[in-house]
Amino acid sequence: MESQKLKETSMNNDSLSDSITLSELDLALVNALQLRPRASWVELAKPLGTTATTLARRWERLSAAGLAWVAAAPGPEFGRSRCISYIMIRVEPNARKRVVDDLAQWSEVATIEVATGGHDLNVDVLTHDLRELDQFLTDKVFDIPGINSVDILLTTALYLESSRWRLRSLDKGQLSVLNGGTMSLKKSHHAIGLDDLDRALLDHLVHDGRLSWAELASLTGASTATARRRVTRLISSGIVTFRCEIAHSLAGWPIQASLLAQAPGEDLDSICQTLSTWPECRFVAAVTGTANIYATFWVHDLGSVQRLEAETRGTMPSLTVVDRMVALSTPKRMGHLCDLEGRRIGIVPISPW
Repeated sequence: MESQKLKETSMNNDSLSDSITLSELDLALVNALQLRPRASWVELAKPLGTTATTLARRWERLSAAGLAWVAAAPGPEFGRSRCISYIMIRVEPNARKRVVDDLAQWSEVATIEVATGGHDLNVDVLTHDLRELDQFLTDKVFDIPGINSVDILLTTALYLESSRWRLRSLDKGQLSVLNGGTMSLKKSHHAIGLDDLDRALLDHLVHDGRLSWAELASLTGASTATARRRVTRLISSGIVTFRCEIAHSLAGWPIQASLLAQAPGEDLDSICQTLSTWPECRFVAAVTGTANIYATFWVHDLGSVQRLEAETRGTMPSLTVVDRMVALSTPKRMGHLCDLEGRRIGIVPISPW
């Protein structure tokens, strides 16, 4: 099993990852891959002031230790044709670990946060539609012993998804070069049909988003040109994006905080748009429920959580914070299993396509 293989690899590299500290070049490399996750090492070498060989070696070191990885993920248009939901769960204290382990084994569960606040677990779920969500909840979630209550939020609009969060480790010159080299794709804002080849490509890219076109062709039986054309189409449709993730605690962003808030209908769009421009903000969605805004931030310390809330009150007086949550750990992030430091230790891949 792929997830078990990755776990075993990670266990063998525990001493390696424990000894690693992220250098300025490491952080710059991750930032560059956030901007251009599938760029070649040759393309990245000049703006980062080093060689392609050095970058390849650095990336191998980071990924082997679970400190950073690139993977396919739902894009900004995913929610137009699929269902993105957030399941807020309260559990019996002695059942929390068992509930997390049960949830983590299912591909519908993208992300799990163990959190403070009004709920014990915040769970991101990806399904094709509401009927599939209902079936998942009825057949799987509601049967887990130890769950006391489940609140369900449905995404009505996605304003900022996590692939757009940046480390901010690059200078203006580097950003200019890297942004200038970004492939310009014609965006299509309508649902596209996916066939077996599309899904096969995505299944491999969920594991490793930097697989070359030749590797994808070999794995799927398609030609290199076909693999490139299909993936480019998926990206341009907005249903798929690529995320360069990093072990947040080791990168200087140890605190993951989320706010559930209520805004008047006439202010909802402008508030979500404003939040999505804040550099600390990683995710913003309009949702159903008592709260109609769900936003997540990565910050340096707990004091920043209070500062952010104060800033929302000062700049968005019509916004009412309903609940504030801090993640104690993130056992699963977009299908990738993580340890307490945020390092990747395994995978139960998402397959929402």
